[in-house]
Amino acid sequence: MKAVLDTKPESAYDDAIASRYHFPPRYLATMENCVGDWVVFRRPRAGGEGIAYFAVGRISGLVPDPVRPDFHYATIADFLPFDRPVAWRDKGRYAEMALREIENVPQVGLYLRGKSVRPLENPDFVAIVDAGFADTLDPANAAMLGLDESVSVGSIWDVPGPDDPFERRTVAMLVNRKIREASFRGAVCRAYDNRCAVTGIRIVNGGGRAEVQAAHILPVAAGGPDVVQNGIALSATAHWLFDRHLISLGDDYRLLVSHNKVPSELKALFAPQADRVILPVDRRLWPSQRFLATHRERFGGL
Repeated sequence: MKAVLDTKPESAYDDAIASRYHFPPRYLATMENCVGDWVVFRRPRAGGEGIAYFAVGRISGLVPDPVRPDFHYATIADFLPFDRPVAWRDKGRYAEMALREIENVPQVGLYLRGKSVRPLENPDFVAIVDAGFADTLDPANAAMLGLDESVSVGSIWDVPGPDDPFERRTVAMLVNRKIREASFRGAVCRAYDNRCAVTGIRIVNGGGRAEVQAAHILPVAAGGPDVVQNGIALSATAHWLFDRHLISLGDDYRLLVSHNKVPSELKALFAPQADRVILPVDRRLWPSQRFLATHRERFGGL
């Protein structure tokens, strides 16, 4: 069963949205039905940025809270933020069927009280996810995001399924590595304004594709999520060095360089950002200290 999970910054619950969702006992039966299926995350009005759906993920399991009796954690897999927030109501039409069926609009807020976890119909799930990844899936953005046309508009849309072909198509898209990489690249490049965090170089070709690349700090193969906080914008050379742990970032965001292994001609590229690398304007998008600490464990030394 698909569902909507409400959450917000500074939640009273022990949420870490890319990996876990903390919930009280009244939602346990609903969450048990969601295990193995997909959910969309919605920030309520109290989140401070307006009501909107902002990400999608899959519930991979439930784990009892060892501290608070009867509370549980839902473990989240395949988490992916939307390209842009999706409005919960567009031109008077709510994105969720349960809300559309409420004739007295002022009663919607009353209905949602105590329903931070609630079922979501398959067609509504498809519509929300399609809207959330409209930029990634737009053929006009394929070159900019490193997608060829066959991936952005081709084979993933032809997934068979007589029961619900649109839902199957959407799920196929969500686990397509090329699509996920494109969405991640778009988010990281936007956050860093297409500028290499290490060299400061910003080059965008005539087709709108930036020279900069989106590097994962903790690799996907090691469990790293496709979120901006697990990414950094780097030029091809810096990306190569970063992936081989020949450069890294300190907990103060200063550049660490393995001077005995990095050629001297490359070190000159790093001089302008030696004090601290270029970071996103929005501090919430800065690299996670947790992921950076993992990267530094394999750093080649000074």
